[in-house]
Amino acid sequence: MRKSIIYLLFFFIANSYGQELNLPVFTQYLADNNFVVSPTYAGIGDNLKIRANGLTQWVGIKGAPDNQSLYGDFRISNRSGVGFSMYNDRNGNTIQTGFKFSFAHHLVLDYYSKQYLSFGISYNINNFRIDINNFNTTYENPILDPFVTDDRRTSNNNFDVGVLYRNKGFFLSFNVNNLLEKDFDEAIRVSEPNLLLNYQIYSGLTINGPKKSGLEFEPSVYYQMFASDKRSSTDLNFKVRKFNRNEDYVWAGISYRFLNDQLLKPLNIGPMVGFQKNIFYFGYAYQITTNELSAYNSGTHVVTIGLNFLQGISDCPCAQSAVHK
Repeated sequence: MRKSIIYLLFFFIANSYGQELNLPVFTQYLADNNFVVSPTYAGIGDNLKIRANGLTQWVGIKGAPDNQSLYGDFRISNRSGVGFSMYNDRNGNTIQTGFKFSFAHHLVLDYYSKQYLSFGISYNINNFRIDINNFNTTYENPILDPFVTDDRRTSNNNFDVGVLYRNKGFFLSFNVNNLLEKDFDEAIRVSEPNLLLNYQIYSGLTINGPKKSGLEFEPSVYYQMFASDKRSSTDLNFKVRKFNRNEDYVWAGISYRFLNDQLLKPLNIGPMVGFQKNIFYFGYAYQITTNELSAYNSGTHVVTIGLNFLQGISDCPCAQSAVHK
């Protein structure tokens, strides 16, 4: 009985907060893909960067969220870049898909001190539906809910904007996501807020290790706050990279996520590892659930596979990555 109650609680939480016209953000952005959290990163670094992510949340719980996503960004001039992302997110019997198209422009504030400023904007298309094919009668529920007679399909458009400041290895981005209110039929989703505006801050520092060691260290913090109910969370992260003479590298890190009113009660915590060899990139992250639900699942797994094509350095330093390579 207790196990059933736990499942119902998970389902309620996931459906209350999971379908919010926003790509689920776990640790995908730490797989050397800052574009996940901000359109301002489009075009910074290699000319064409592609990342594919597969995420399975709360393994062991039936109907738990499952997500697949694809990101790509590339430079279209010395100072500008474009990007795209698409995702498929399944949460129980709810399915959400989306596309995002981004543009960023990069400016030099000061050549000598290496200060740069970037602006970005994204246009989002999101689709939501209910998978009624899985609705079956049971002994406890012999009659299907007569209210749900179709897939309740809805579509919404929205915009994100962001600004990014960089100074040598330091970076600070501020993003405003979902500028428009959500447009949906009140009879379909009466329990969800139509205001999905949320704010994100992502900041960190890339630090070179001892000379000739090939080491880089990158502490970072990611903060997100939703305007509708003021709930917020923070990620504390740390990564280290080890480069060889061919500019290939391996990396490892750890992430600690908590609600901002519960600093010492993490939502999850987990290690990450990965490598880049020539144009191929691979990353794996594991997040351990730390509350009482940990007894019913084996955590969240994120796999990232990537390719870096058309590698080349822009004539403008404002479009070059602070990462050693």
